[in-house]
Amino acid sequence: MPTSRVITWEVTASGGYETAWAELGGDALRARGRAVGTLPEPYWITYELVTGAGFVTRRLRVTAEDASGSRSLDLRHDVRGGWSADGERLDGLDGALDCDLGLCPLTNTMPVLRHGLHRAPGEREFLMAWVSVPDLAVRPSRQTYTHLGPRRVRYASGDFRSDLALDEDGFVVDYLRLARRLGSRGQGPSAR
Repeated sequence: MPTSRVITWEVTASGGYETAWAELGGDALRARGRAVGTLPEPYWITYELVTGAGFVTRRLRVTAEDASGSRSLDLRHDVRGGWSADGERLDGLDGALDCDLGLCPLTNTMPVLRHGLHRAPGEREFLMAWVSVPDLAVRPSRQTYTHLGPRRVRYASGDFRSDLALDEDGFVVDYLRLARRLGSRGQGPSAR
């Protein structure tokens, strides 16, 4: 039976907040979320994320609004490993299984859950379809996740490194220098 969660983070890196309504069932995740940021300029983000089996991204729809206007992105991953943005094929992402929405703690969940890195030793390298915020440009991003201990994982990409504290379901509680979860009221029975 799917577990529903409502999670809110203070996103210090953007000077804002994000709330995600997530449904975790079996080996799939569905979520919708909203974020507001003030850095480097004020913006709003709305997104919907759908994964398939193994927490592999199937689709990410994002709308962003800032002083320059509104734009949207429909990012899709097909079953053959290809990626498209608004119907146009994207190069450089062959082999990527996940999207990574910039400044969004929720999208760290998929690779952690797929490999149980919040529970068991291991280190994995990934190629991600990284979506920058608020311009919604999609770029390939090499990332490494390393198990540090129970519910602790180190994230690394390029010169950036940060340790993540996770709950038992694999959702971010604290992402050093990026975000921290606010409270646990109304976030489901397994929130800690």
